[in-house]
Amino acid sequence: MSGCGARLAAFDRERGADPSREGGALVIAGTDEAGRGCLAGPVVAAAVVLPPGWAPEALDDSKRLTARRREALYRDIVRAALDWQAEAAWPREIEHTDILRSSLRAMATAVARLRVRPDLVLVDGNQAPPLDCPAACLVGGDGLSAAVAAASIVAKVVRDALMVDLDARHPGYGFAGHKGYGSADHLAALRRLGPCPLHRRTFGPVAGLRQGSLW
Repeated sequence: MSGCGARLAAFDRERGADPSREGGALVIAGTDEAGRGCLAGPVVAAAVVLPPGWAPEALDDSKRLTARRREALYRDIVRAALDWQAEAAWPREIEHTDILRSSLRAMATAVARLRVRPDLVLVDGNQAPPLDCPAACLVGGDGLSAAVAAASIVAKVVRDALMVDLDARHPGYGFAGHKGYGSADHLAALRRLGPCPLHRRTFGPVAGLRQGSLW
């Protein structure tokens, strides 16, 4: 194995090395989220436990990958993973708490649902969710750790698929295309139709707009 995936896997091997443990390695989970910056739809968090040393060559931060490459890697990840879970925080939760706390709650839930109990959770960002196991925060972790990169891909692909499905329930906004981000087309639809139930009413471009007919 060579390339980016090898570098990410090497980072996880170094973090998981523990000569005092039988087998010589800790069980590492990575967790990350997708959709924090969107105006509509959930934020989705994923937690992934990869086999020790496993990483396809093209594995990388999901934001650096094309949609086709992400989907191919997603299929590889869910086939190879020792376990993975995903959890969504929906707009009303985001409004009633805030985007950070909603994201951390979704991460914590995804980790808690893992059937393979991790010894260490690597968290993308500078704040760890409330967990019952040790965690390490990694700013830019999806470009450092294979487990976090895998979680970023799972979260992004799961969220994108949700937004495609939700587009049919809330036509006119173009969710299948922009996935809820603040694109020019999305903002134009918001001005034309007003917000729908998927919109985050506390987010600046949405706040103050009239309620849409689909609310």
